[in-house]
Amino acid sequence: MIPQRVSLITIGAYDLPLLRAFYQKLGWEETEHSSDNYAAFTTAGVILTLFPIQELAKDAGVTFTQDRNSYRAVSFAINLDEPSQVDSVIEQIREIGGTILREPSDAFWGGRTAYFADPENNLWEVAWNPTAVFDERGAMISY
Repeated sequence: MIPQRVSLITIGAYDLPLLRAFYQKLGWEETEHSSDNYAAFTTAGVILTLFPIQELAKDAGVTFTQDRNSYRAVSFAINLDEPSQVDSVIEQIREIGGTILREPSDAFWGGRTAYFADPENNLWEVAWNPTAVFDERGAMISY
C-alpha cells in the first residue's frame, strides 16, 4: 500500500525571488534547506517549496508550455479556527499585494471562504469549516 499522506508540495515559480518574497511577507518561516534557487517553507503539516518552473519541468521529464497568467487547475487552502479569521487573513493578503479573487463570504456548506492569488496566479482558498478538526500542530486531520 502507498502511504496515504501529502508531505511536500512544490510550486513551479516563474520568478523565484518575487514568489519567495510574497510568502515571506505572509510571515512564513523558511527552512534551512532553502537556497538561492529553492525555497522551502514550514507549515502545519506539509512543506511548501518553490522551485524554478523550467527546472521543475526538466526534473519531472516534461515540457512546460503554460504562461504565468493561466490557471494551473490546482488550488491550495489555508483552513482557520474561526470564521472572523477569514476576513482578517484576506485583509493581510491584500496589504502585502496578493490579488483577492473572491471576498470573504458565508459558504453554502456552512463555513466562510475567500480566495486570493499569489504573484504568479497560484490560487489559495482561505476558509473556516465548522467541522474541521486540527491536531496539536495545526494540521487538519478531518473535516
